[in-house]
Amino acid sequence: FGWLIRNIHMVGASMFFLAVYVHMFRGLYYGSYKAPREVLWILGCVIFLLMMATAFLGYMLPWGQMSLHGANVIINLFGAIPLVGEGIQSWLMGGPSVGNQTLNRFFSLHYLLPFMIAGVVILHKESE
Repeated sequence: FGWLIRNIHMVGASMFFLAVYVHMFRGLYYGSYKAPREVLWILGCVIFLLMMATAFLGYMLPWGQMSLHGANVIINLFGAIPLVGEGIQSWLMGGPSVGNQTLNRFFSLHYLLPFMIAGVVILHKESE
């Protein structure tokens, strides 16, 4: 039943993103980004960025052709950042090219980032 659990995980993540989009658009509509709630909005944006990173890392885990090329494209985008890009790029790859070390790193980060998200969610709730 691994295929079922994986598909539930993928569809559940997509539905969670849908709920987050609705939540963000509601905040935009009601002006929740304005004073005195700027910190609340910034924490929400940090949560969204961490969610996107976690989703990208999860997309890479099946490690097919699409995943490999997707990883190459996204990691090379980090390499375009002035001054620090090449360092971030080599750290993400874990070596000179995308390979098994990259997959291990992505799996670890895909597991750890939700805990960071949970921490920022607590801060987000406390700053209301």
